[in-house]
Amino acid sequence: QVQLVESGGGLVQAGGSLRLSCAASGSIFSINVMGWYRQAPGKERELVAHIPSGDSTAYADSVKGRFTISRDSPKNMVYLQMNNLKPEDKAVYYCNLNWGTIHCRYDYWGQGTQVTVSS
Repeated sequence: QVQLVESGGGLVQAGGSLRLSCAASGSIFSINVMGWYRQAPGKERELVAHIPSGDSTAYADSVKGRFTISRDSPKNMVYLQMNNLKPEDKAVYYCNLNWGTIHCRYDYWGQGTQVTVSS
């Protein structure tokens, strides 16, 4: 069983910063992708950023240049540094860990952490 626990959400003013952390535990395949998704009220969950175990990264266009994803693979940790936050970044942020193939994929999710940005 795999568990993901997020921390670091909260309330911040526009232009401020927050750092999210996610700790994964359990039986984790060494070659994997860790990432962050978010879901705003009334909207679908969307990918914010992800980082495979090979350390390349990918970001949603809306956060490029403001957010930075990083990971500590030996500790099974993933982080999301969010700078210059905007009101439209308000959402519940979910940590994701996945591995496998298109035909057999294992996906695990954290419980989510709320990020609120006041204007």
